[in-house]
Amino acid sequence: QVRLVESGGGLVQPGGSLRLSCAASGSIFSINSMAWFRQAPGKQRELVALITTSINTKYVDSVKGRFTISRDNARNMVYLQMNSLKPEDTAVYYCNAPDNPVPWGQGTQVTVSS
Repeated sequence: QVRLVESGGGLVQPGGSLRLSCAASGSIFSINSMAWFRQAPGKQRELVALITTSINTKYVDSVKGRFTISRDNARNMVYLQMNSLKPEDTAVYYCNAPDNPVPWGQGTQVTVSS
């Protein structure tokens, strides 16, 4: 069974940076696009960034130019480098395969506040 474990969140001031990591058991990475999602309090979960197996990337408009998604298939890892963080980036961040989702992990909390 594939298990996703997100890490790297924390409390950061506006303008700061964080790097999120997602580790997956199983072979999910080698055959799927992967994505980072986030869910803020009282809001629906949204897809933030996606990376295909051929390393094409897509981002939601609100994070373009600030976030960078990457993957390491050999290590079954997906990363999200987040720069110039804003209070509206505050959310729990999750990773998953958007086309073939597996059970969600616990996510990692990102709080942007002064």
